[in-house]
Amino acid sequence: MNISKPEQRVLHALAQGGAILVTRTGRKISDMHCVTRDGMTLTDLTPALFARLRRRGLIASTGGGPYRISMLGRQSVRAQLDNR
Repeated sequence: MNISKPEQRVLHALAQGGAILVTRTGRKISDMHCVTRDGMTLTDLTPALFARLRRRGLIASTGGGPYRISMLGRQSVRAQLDNR
């Protein structure tokens, strides 16, 4: 599966334990933030990128919680070194 660099960045942050927090107005998503496991906000997430990840099944929300990486997303993301 072809995954662009911004998609890779978001999926890698989610694979390390991050989440996408969504605020809704009614049933429509109004705002979203990608939060890493350290509490930092990743600015690469756009509404179009969020929709593309959701449509491909790379992220999923269970029980009304935050969006996290799915099993397909874990298999699709390329390994990267963690420069800590």
